[in-house]
Amino acid sequence: MALKAGIVGLPNVGKSTLFNAITQAGAESANYPFCTIDPNVGVVEVPDQRLTKISEIVNPEKIIPTAFEFVDIAGLVKGASKGEGLGNKFLSHIREVDAIVHVVRCFQDENITHVSGGVKPLDDMDTINLELILADMETIDKRYDKSKKTMKSGDKKLAAEVACLEKIKQALDDNLPARSVELSEEEQFIIRDLHLLTMKPVLYVSNVSEDEVASKEHNELVEQVRQAAAEQNAQLVVVSAKVESEIAELEGEDKQLFLEELGLEESGLDRLIRAAYHLLGLYTYFTAGEKEVRAWTIKQGMKAPQAAGVIHTDFEKGFIRAEVCGYDHLIDAGSMSTVKERGLLRLEGKEYVVQDGDIMHFRFNV
Repeated sequence: MALKAGIVGLPNVGKSTLFNAITQAGAESANYPFCTIDPNVGVVEVPDQRLTKISEIVNPEKIIPTAFEFVDIAGLVKGASKGEGLGNKFLSHIREVDAIVHVVRCFQDENITHVSGGVKPLDDMDTINLELILADMETIDKRYDKSKKTMKSGDKKLAAEVACLEKIKQALDDNLPARSVELSEEEQFIIRDLHLLTMKPVLYVSNVSEDEVASKEHNELVEQVRQAAAEQNAQLVVVSAKVESEIAELEGEDKQLFLEELGLEESGLDRLIRAAYHLLGLYTYFTAGEKEVRAWTIKQGMKAPQAAGVIHTDFEKGFIRAEVCGYDHLIDAGSMSTVKERGLLRLEGKEYVVQDGDIMHFRFNV
């Protein structure tokens, strides 16, 4: 399931350093390898301890984690919506991703100039958010004018479209993102092909200095971003891009010792990857056998046949039943045979909604 999270930010906020840490980890890390499939796309494995625990019970020949993509999007300057700088490239790349990871600078460094002359994270957030809103305004205005002109008396379909566009238009005029507007399923379908930038879910990343990454001291800049993110019902992850680039060069015990020296249980990249994964509304289910234990990515709410189709389209077409047990049941039982003895292995049909952590085996007929 090829879903993408786009990393955005103003110049010199640490966006490229963070993305380079992601791709660098692919070259160096044995535990959580990444790989770069394009100059600006990195495929990241999703760290999941459940995969390890299942493998310890099943003892397979191979362990295959699930993954998704991070995209390093061209830097933005004020006026991007009007084509300034790399604006058109920036906006076109955002349209292609499913979620936005917005990196905000929350550190002072005289050697790294800021595009606006000073470190003001709220202003940085507003700059990018405003450019996305302005771009959406143009998109909405074009569709609105066209629909309004062609709408005839009694045309319920176009009338519903115009009403929907007016709701979004009002929010954008008030400097609010389109995702702040409550829309029915019908209205969501109406605007689906517009690919509005401000409809995409957002995860904020506060990039702090190396000294602050494990500090318990209060960082006022981070708190500003945290409050603003909360007001938008968005998540926040605090990382040090510089530290992450150093961690990415290490592996095994060296990596663990470095994390312990910093007082960290895990890297910021691991936290960022998981947060972005959940932001995209993704679940993981597992298949487990002697040959391999594997994690599979699905969208929340997906039913068993569609989940089977993630493995192969034939599995969905010929779906009969799914054998299912919960992750906790397997861990508690200690073996799949004990799960069966306890009657915890269920047979589920076509209407079963797959849950995060399900361990599944599909019966199908081609």
